[in-house]
Amino acid sequence: MPGTNLTREEAQQRAKLLSVDSYEIDLDLSGAQEGGTYPSVTTVRFQSAEAGAETFIDLVAPAVHEVVLNGKSLDVAAVFRDSRIRLPHLLQGANELKVVADCAYTNTGEGLHRFVDPVDQQAYLYTQFEVPDARRVFASFEQPDLKATFQFTVTAPEGWTVVSNSPTPDAADVKDNVWRFAPTPRISTYITALVAGPYHAVHSTYEGPDGQVVPLGIYCRPSLAEFLDADAIFDVTRQGFDWFQEKFAYDYPFAKYDQLFVPEFNAGAMENAGAVTIRDQYVFRSKVTDAAYEVRAETILHELAHMWFGDLVTMEWWNDLWLNESFATYTSIACQAYAEGSKWPHAWTTFANSMKTWAYRQDQLPSTHPIMADIRDLDDVLVNFDGITYAKGASVLKQLVAYVGMEAFFKGVQAYFKAHAFANTRLSDLLGALEETSGRDLAAWSKAWLETAGINVLRPRIETGADGVITSFAVSQEAPALPAGAQGEPTLRPHRIAIGLYDLDGGRLVRTDRIELDVDGALTEVPELVGRARPAVVLLNDDDLSYAKVRLDEVSLANVTAHLGDFTDSLPRALCWASAWDMTRDGELATRDYLALVLSGIGKESDIGVVQSLHRQVKLALDLYADPAWREEGLAAWTEAALEHLRAAEPGSDHQLAWARAFAATARTEEQLTYLKALLDGVAEIEGLAVDTELRWAFLERLAATGVSDEAAIAAELERDPTAAGERHAATARAARPTAEAKAAAWASVVESGDLPNAVQEAVIGGFVQADQRELLAPYTEKYFAAVKGVWDSRSHEIAQQVAVGLYPSLQVSQGTLDATDAWLAAAGPNAALRRLVSESRSGVERALKAQAADAAAGRA
Repeated sequence: MPGTNLTREEAQQRAKLLSVDSYEIDLDLSGAQEGGTYPSVTTVRFQSAEAGAETFIDLVAPAVHEVVLNGKSLDVAAVFRDSRIRLPHLLQGANELKVVADCAYTNTGEGLHRFVDPVDQQAYLYTQFEVPDARRVFASFEQPDLKATFQFTVTAPEGWTVVSNSPTPDAADVKDNVWRFAPTPRISTYITALVAGPYHAVHSTYEGPDGQVVPLGIYCRPSLAEFLDADAIFDVTRQGFDWFQEKFAYDYPFAKYDQLFVPEFNAGAMENAGAVTIRDQYVFRSKVTDAAYEVRAETILHELAHMWFGDLVTMEWWNDLWLNESFATYTSIACQAYAEGSKWPHAWTTFANSMKTWAYRQDQLPSTHPIMADIRDLDDVLVNFDGITYAKGASVLKQLVAYVGMEAFFKGVQAYFKAHAFANTRLSDLLGALEETSGRDLAAWSKAWLETAGINVLRPRIETGADGVITSFAVSQEAPALPAGAQGEPTLRPHRIAIGLYDLDGGRLVRTDRIELDVDGALTEVPELVGRARPAVVLLNDDDLSYAKVRLDEVSLANVTAHLGDFTDSLPRALCWASAWDMTRDGELATRDYLALVLSGIGKESDIGVVQSLHRQVKLALDLYADPAWREEGLAAWTEAALEHLRAAEPGSDHQLAWARAFAATARTEEQLTYLKALLDGVAEIEGLAVDTELRWAFLERLAATGVSDEAAIAAELERDPTAAGERHAATARAARPTAEAKAAAWASVVESGDLPNAVQEAVIGGFVQADQRELLAPYTEKYFAAVKGVWDSRSHEIAQQVAVGLYPSLQVSQGTLDATDAWLAAAGPNAALRRLVSESRSGVERALKAQAADAAAGRA
C-alpha cells in the first residue's frame, strides 16, 4: 500500500496520461470556531490521453461521501483507500470528477491549520500545502507538473476575512458569508492558499515605473496589530518589486500581492502565488537587533522572488527543488546587497556567516547528496529542505554568476521566464538559456557541481625567500572522503575564486590587492603573486565567490588570530570567523583555542549578525566539543566575558541586547543567577537595557532551568503575557526545570500523548533538552530508541520530525550513544526518511567525540 507516499514513476505515468484544466473547490468553514471537520467539495476537469485508462486522485480525509466521475457515482468503499481515489474507465479527452468529503482541521502546520488565539479566543486558519498537503483540503492531482486553474468558494463565519491567490472579493459581493474568488492562472497545487479569520489588515500598492499598479496587503492577528511595522515591510517589498522586475524583465505575474503573518508556522514562509504566508514571529513584539530585521527582509524577498521562479515557472518534479530554493535565496540576498537604497548592503557577509555555515555542516553529514538530488518519492523530498538545497545551491549559483557574468546570467533568466511562463521546466531548460546568453558550455560545470556530493578544501601553498618575497604560490584543492554511508565519490571541482592580500595599516587589516582566477585540479599555480612581498594575510575565496572550505597558511593564521577584529570590511572577517569555526568542528582547532580567538576579537566585531552567530557557536562548542574535564572552566570564562561585554556595551545598542541574551543563556554561578533575577525583577538595571516581554522570558527560562524560579514564577509571567507566544515560553520554562518530574511530564506530553500543537511541542522539546542536565536526561536515551519509530509511524511528518531530531540524545556524547544508535538502525527497520534523520544526529555525536579528543589533547600539550 502506498500510504501517503507518491513515487516519481507514478507521477510520471500520471503526467503522461493526464492534463488538468481546472478545479472548483467549495469549502464550508462556518464551523471553524468549533474545529473538527469541514465539508469539502471538489470539481476537477481534466483530459485523458487514453480511453478506458485508469488513474487516481489524491485526498487525505476522514470521510468521503461521494465520488462522481463523468456523471456516474462510484462506490466510495471500492475506490477510496490509502489517501487515493481510484478513477477507472476514463474517457479519452474531457473528463469531470466531483468529490464530496469531510476534511479535517489540523494543529500540525500541514493542510488547513487551525489556531485559537488565547487573547481573543477567535479561530484563525491558514493553509500550508508544500510538499503534498493540498490533498488534505481538496481532492487534487498532487504533483507540480499538473498545473491548472483554481477557483475557490468559501463559506466563513460572520466577521471573518478570507484571502486566497486571487483578489479578495469586495465586501458588497460577499453574500451570506460566502466568498467567491475568481479563477487563478495556471499554477501548481502546492502554491494554492486560503487564509481565513478575523485578521487585521493594512493595504497599499506598488506602482511600477511603467504605470503598473499591484495591490499590496499585510495581515496579522489583531493581538499583534500594535506591533506590526507595515511601512517597513512595504518598503522592503517595493524594493524587491523594483529590483526583480528590472532583473527579470517580466512584470509581476499575479493580480495582487498579500503577505500574511500566521501563527504556528513550521517554516519561515511559503511562496503561495499572490498570498505568501509568513511565520508571525516576524512581527516583533519586543526589541530585536538589526540582524533580525535583515533576516526578515531576506525572507520577504525570497518569497517574492518565488513569484517568478517557482510559481510562474515551476519545476517538473521535486529533484529540482534545489533550483527553486537556491534561486530565491541567491536573488533575495543579491537584492539586499545591490538594490539602490538597501539597508543591508553587507548581505553577503550574513550569507557567508550563516547560510554557508549551514551548507558546510549539511555537506559533511552521511546524508550528503548532490545539489540536484535523486528524489525518488515524497518521503525523499520531505527531508530534503536542507542546507544543500538552500545554501549550497545558492552558493553554487553565486559562483555560476561569477563564471558567466551577472549580465549574461540575468539575460538568460529573462529568456527562461519568457519561454516557460506558467509551465514546468527542468534544470536543462535554465542551463540552455544561460549557455545561449553567456556563450559558455555549462555541461562540465553542471556535472561537477550539481551531480556530485561533498565539499572541497582550498589551501594556499606559499614559499618565500629570506627577504620575505614570494618565490612560489599555488592553491591546492582537496576532496575529503565522503562520510560513511554517503553515496558518491570525492570530487575535485572547478572554482572561480578571488585571492585577497591584506596588510596591517595603522593597526587595521586593509586589502592591498585582489586577483580573480579559476582554480581546477589538485594544484593551481598563481604566477601573478610571485615576486611580491609576502602580505600579513592571504585570504583564499575572498568575496566568497565559491563554495569551499578555506584554510589559512601558518603566517596568515597567526595574524588573523591576533587581528581578526581588525579587518576594515565585514566580509573577510566573516570568512575568517567561518574558517575558524569549521576548523573547530573538524577537530583541527581545539575548543579552548576557538574560545580564546573569539574572546580576543569579538569586541571589535561591528556586524551584529556575526556577533550573534559567534554567541551561538561558542555556546555549542563549549556544550558539545569541549573536553568534559575542562568544559566548566570554559563556560565560566565565557559567561564572565558575556557579562563584561553586557556592562560595557553602548546603552540601548544592538550589541547590548545581544550580550544580554548571551549572558542569560549561560549564567551559572549563584552570583550570576542572583543578578539575572534582579534584572528580571527590576531590582537591578543596566542603562539602556529594556527588559521587555521577550527578554523577560529569556531570563526566566534560564532561571527555571537552573532551579532558581519555580512554577509559581512561570505562572506569574504567563499572567503578564497571556498570549500564544507567552504560552510557548511557559511551556519551554516548565520543561526546562531540573527535576525528574518536570522531565517526565514534558516527555509524556510529547511522546506519549502526542496531541500538542506543532509550535507548543517544539517549545516543550526546546525546554526539555538542557546542556546542564546531562545526567538527568541520560535515562531518556533508551526511551528515545524505544519510542521514535512508533512516533514516526503514527504522527504527521512535521510532528514526527520534531520528535526524531529534537529528542535524539545529542548531549550524550559517548561511544555508548553511537552503539545504541547503530543497534537501533540495524534492528528497527526505519524507512529512508527516518533513517536519514537519525543517522544525521548520530553523526553529530561522532563529530563531538572527535572534537572533545582534540580539545583534551590541546589541554595536555
